[in-house]
Amino acid sequence: MSSLQIPETCGAMLLPDCVVFPHGGLPLRVFEPRYRAMLDESLASHCFFAVARLVGEETEDPTHCTPEIGTIGLVRASREMEDGTSNLLLHGVIRVRFREWLAGCDYPTARIEPIPSVFEPESQAAAAVEALREAAEVALAPFADEVRDAFRSMCDPIDDPAILCDVMSQQFIQDPDERQTMLELESVAARVAWICKRFSQ
Repeated sequence: MSSLQIPETCGAMLLPDCVVFPHGGLPLRVFEPRYRAMLDESLASHCFFAVARLVGEETEDPTHCTPEIGTIGLVRASREMEDGTSNLLLHGVIRVRFREWLAGCDYPTARIEPIPSVFEPESQAAAAVEALREAAEVALAPFADEVRDAFRSMCDPIDDPAILCDVMSQQFIQDPDERQTMLELESVAARVAWICKRFSQ
């Protein structure tokens, strides 16, 4: 993450009720001409574009149909098909605030501000991770053994509460409103508390 240069402006895909978290993967099929152009330009430069949740009908000014907070992602793999569409995997990198939507662009384009996620106080990080692991066990209870084992293996090396929160949110929270709520919580401690409460019920 520290080595990635987040662009000041980027294209954004507006997707109905779609919320992707940092450290989460989002498979996409890109078929609209405007987004095909966005992908081409992204791949020719920094390989980034953002995802914003589309609420209701799309309007000319995305300010009126998208929340202020979304996620910028890095294209990890992209394959163009014979018909010109593309299948790709977008890897969520960091929350962003859409500061300004730029007019006159061929696709939704925004000036963005990255939102770092830092857990405070650092002295309680280990306890927060342990609480999240306990909540994960509750969330994993309905799944098969191989699914539980795979998730544990993926999360065992994670010792950052912010990352673990996002991984759990990506995997376990399905409701779009709840996902957006979690995405917009800037306090990592508040995210930890939300998840622990959510999966202790």
